[in-house]
Amino acid sequence: MKLVTFNAGSREDRIGGIAPGGLIIDLNAAYALYLRNVQQEGAFYALADARVPADMRGLFENGDRGLDAARTAMEYAAREGPAVKGPSGEAVFYQHAAVKIKAPIQPKKFFHTAGNFREHHEEAQKSGFSHPVLPWIVFFQNLDAIIGPDDPIIYPEHLTQELDYELELALVLKKSGKHFGESEARDYIGGYVIFNDITARDIQRQEMKSGVFSFCKAIDTFCPLGPHIVTADEIPQPNNLNMELRVNGKQRQKSHTGKMSVTVPEIVAHYSSMGYTAGDVMSTGTVSGVAAFSEDPKSLYLKPGDIVECEIEKIGILRNPVISWKQGHPDKA
Repeated sequence: MKLVTFNAGSREDRIGGIAPGGLIIDLNAAYALYLRNVQQEGAFYALADARVPADMRGLFENGDRGLDAARTAMEYAAREGPAVKGPSGEAVFYQHAAVKIKAPIQPKKFFHTAGNFREHHEEAQKSGFSHPVLPWIVFFQNLDAIIGPDDPIIYPEHLTQELDYELELALVLKKSGKHFGESEARDYIGGYVIFNDITARDIQRQEMKSGVFSFCKAIDTFCPLGPHIVTADEIPQPNNLNMELRVNGKQRQKSHTGKMSVTVPEIVAHYSSMGYTAGDVMSTGTVSGVAAFSEDPKSLYLKPGDIVECEIEKIGILRNPVISWKQGHPDKA
């Protein structure tokens, strides 16, 4: 399944599944209809809210039971067709263009893995970066910096002149747990999503003099995530995916998840001692081709007006424009 968070003009966001042809199915409404019509349940709305809540983190907190119910809702709605309505006449199907697609999930924790691709380490060395980029670097992302597809990355010119991109595969956990091994790790992975780790390199160089960095990657809008979550059953081999990042249609990063120094299950197991909550997100590191480690970084750093596209095989394309901080805050211009 491809799972999205969307808003159809109401106060509350909803979760949906992308049907063949691109229509979005409201999974909560579809499951309520299934419970009423097929299971003959009287409390169909209450049960739908419990099993397929209209919140993505709530869905993943239900683990396999929630994902299986969402899949049942998808299949039932698809059989009924786009004209079907919910139990109270509410919409079940939405045109993609008629809704706002949001960041797919707002996790409780966002585990940020760095240095997992050997090629990224090698390009850092060649560029004379001040610290080695090695596997098993982890820190937490600022959750308030998360934005969704087509949301603008805001360039804060008063803070940085070196805005960079980093294409990454991220995963969503479907189980809470801690202290487990690699053989158990796959049981915790609920799905995969694209992450663009926006970084202010001039701030990063200063931070890394102390051996740590955080602010450079945690500024408002520096965490594009999306465009949807693809459930793990559709990606049985996460270390066998092509990756590409483009700026204004021109390729900047191109690699493959098979080039990770450690595999996805190894990453999940390694950091499990910190404790996971279902719905948490974990990134897996970027590939070579970032602007900072190129021969001419200044010509490649992001600037207002740029369009960044992150693509990972079997997941899709995460697209975000870059705008000036002054454009996003006209009162400060």
